[in-house]
Amino acid sequence: MPQSKKNLFTRILIWRAKHISQQQFIYILSILVGFTSGVGAVVLKNLTHFIQLLLEGKLIQEYHHAFYFVYPLIGLTLTFLIMKYIIRNRVSHGIPSTLFAISKRKGIMRQFQMVGSILTAPFTVGFGGSVGLEGPTVATGAAISSNIARLFHMNQASRTLLIGAAAAGAMASIFKAPIAAIIFAVEVFSLDLTLASLLPLLLASLSGVITSYFFFGSDILLPFKLEDGFVLNDVPFFILLGVVAGFTSIYFTRVYAWIHDFFEKMNSPIKRLIIGGIAIGILVFFIPPLYGEGYEVINHLVQGNPKAALENNFFNIDLDNVWVVVALLIGLILFKIIASAITFGAGGVGGIFAPTLFMGSIMGNCLAKVLNNIGILNSPVSESNFTLVGMTGLMAGVLHAPLTAIFLIAELTGGYELFIPLMITATISFAITKYFVSHSVYTMELARKGELITHDKDQAVLTLMDISTVIETNFVPLYPDMTLGEIVHSAVVKSNRNIFPVLNKKTNYLEGIILLDDIRSIMFDQSLYEEIKASDVMQNPPEVIKMQTDNMTKVMQKFQDSGAWNLPVIKDGKYYGFVSKSKLLTAYRRKLISFTK
Repeated sequence: MPQSKKNLFTRILIWRAKHISQQQFIYILSILVGFTSGVGAVVLKNLTHFIQLLLEGKLIQEYHHAFYFVYPLIGLTLTFLIMKYIIRNRVSHGIPSTLFAISKRKGIMRQFQMVGSILTAPFTVGFGGSVGLEGPTVATGAAISSNIARLFHMNQASRTLLIGAAAAGAMASIFKAPIAAIIFAVEVFSLDLTLASLLPLLLASLSGVITSYFFFGSDILLPFKLEDGFVLNDVPFFILLGVVAGFTSIYFTRVYAWIHDFFEKMNSPIKRLIIGGIAIGILVFFIPPLYGEGYEVINHLVQGNPKAALENNFFNIDLDNVWVVVALLIGLILFKIIASAITFGAGGVGGIFAPTLFMGSIMGNCLAKVLNNIGILNSPVSESNFTLVGMTGLMAGVLHAPLTAIFLIAELTGGYELFIPLMITATISFAITKYFVSHSVYTMELARKGELITHDKDQAVLTLMDISTVIETNFVPLYPDMTLGEIVHSAVVKSNRNIFPVLNKKTNYLEGIILLDDIRSIMFDQSLYEEIKASDVMQNPPEVIKMQTDNMTKVMQKFQDSGAWNLPVIKDGKYYGFVSKSKLLTAYRRKLISFTK
């Protein structure tokens, strides 16, 4: 920054500090990040739809259906080339990368993340990658808000709040559902819902939805007018829908995790790209509704027109038979998450929100069709209502965000007549999924590594702690062949510690430990100085902390289970130092005070 501009910016910061309070300034920035998130949503949406219109409108309709096979590979290749040669950084999945920034980088997101998703997601989705744009939109807004917060020297708490505000602004802009957007920011980003945080989220959400109205008018992503009201007799069927949604959510999460792990084992990104691109091409070629986000399919189902959603089936199957339609819909449910996970595994950039809505809508519609055609009902259930409530059930299970699911569909329908079935289905689905799957698709990878901040303050504080800061290394090492006399004169006399590591002299591996209490009764008996060796009195440590794999939660658990006051630390298989319970608790208390300020 030129000196003159730097001085001007410094004067602006000084003026702001004198005339605008910190809280007022956060309100102003919340409006700003809501607007920028809304603009990001507009850019991503228009770029993606322009590419899809260009490709699907001309080449597929006028030339040949086989273009479905090559498009995903082309899109993934373009995404890879942009990351390698233009951005020169890997663009991670939207919301998990944002959660990682909050958990491990103190809310700091790198500058390339402001444009990374905008440059890559349209090519992934526009060319047929079976993912959504919500995650990239949230990540773009979050990165912009993080860098704005850094520009104005905001602290970590303010940065995190502004990232949540950006998420609210992005979701409000995409769905025109400002209340659900606020709840989404609270549920997914684990923000404390206080008055101090609620108003910035509200301002950002309002700013985002107004931005969306400015650019898109009254058009909404899922246009729907509720025609069939809630009937009390349908409660058992909505309970059944909740159960089906719960187990579908488990299927979704486990398949996603398995395919993610499968691609992670491939060291070569080119190999991932080729295998994934071909696999997506095959799936989209045989099942065209898997192409892109899939909102067109959802709208056809909500409007009671499943034939329009399935008319491009490869084998041109007759859709007049309802059971054929049901079978094809079940196929879409089974294969959508496979296509989405492969898109991510191959290096594509997108979000998981749209696939969740896609599968949920089809699941609800499919269950309603089955109920209406097996001959057990006196009056049919509403297929459009089940389609909407199915989306709620799967969102609640897959994303572990039941309140977001309930309020999003309630806002999209323009009323709250479905509120009871929404609550029933979301609650049951969430409870079943939570029992079998501890974390959502957004958080499971971070949770595996112990890098996830949650609503649990204790867990959050442990996540923020760095194990390297509590390791002590000023312990005198012993060796197995050292005599008692050497131990006394070389270690006990010179150390103010009451514990000694016993190491292999050649490899520095930890062979055991000796406590001062182990030798206290014999250390003054000089007749034993040459007879007893360290190997005779050493013992195995009650637990060992592995520096590279044990997170702070596991370290604390090891202290609790063993009852020890000191535990040795191993790094690369070799002795590194000790962690004492007293120092660990002191560090925890300081971090807790800092975290709750």
